[in-house]
Amino acid sequence: MNGSVGGQGKGPLRASVLAARTLRPPAARDAAAEAIRAQALAWEAVSRARTVAAYVSVGTEPGTRPLLDALLASGTRVLLPVLLDDNDLDWAAYTGPDDIMSAARGLQEPTGATLGVDAVRAADVVLVPGLAVSPAGDRLGRGGGSYDRALARVGSGTPTAVVLYDDEVGLAVPVEAHDRRVSHALAPRGVVALTALDG
Repeated sequence: MNGSVGGQGKGPLRASVLAARTLRPPAARDAAAEAIRAQALAWEAVSRARTVAAYVSVGTEPGTRPLLDALLASGTRVLLPVLLDDNDLDWAAYTGPDDIMSAARGLQEPTGATLGVDAVRAADVVLVPGLAVSPAGDRLGRGGGSYDRALARVGSGTPTAVVLYDDEVGLAVPVEAHDRRVSHALAPRGVVALTALDG
């Protein structure tokens, strides 16, 4: 587990990042989504993966839909999360944009059969949402803890990347004992390897 630095600073940082995201013009968000697709597909961890765990971006999040469709078209198995009542994440296979439905909390989820919370263990790469990441791999999420629980199930050698805009990479992120680090950041400018050392 990561050392605790306290979570008191997470609220202001979340508010700052979310406010900045609302100021990005739709055209800039679309361009970022296309760049993220290209950078992910050029990343060897993704290009060689048989299964990628990802998510459907919503609102002003960095877009993942172009990447999801490109992975599907390439024959890669894509797993998407389904939020459970206890905030844990189940998983289902992505079969295309027509099989995505609106869900609780404004999320977009697959409509197919769920595979269980441990299905994420089968992924060769795990892509997660976030608001910021530190140089050490400390990820700022929305505060529900869902992805920290999912990341705890991922093998230590599996690349895990938070998908962000460029200016959200390398920030000082307050951490708490339950937080799980990621090994990489995936942003429009490229994939950034992070320290990601637990202990």
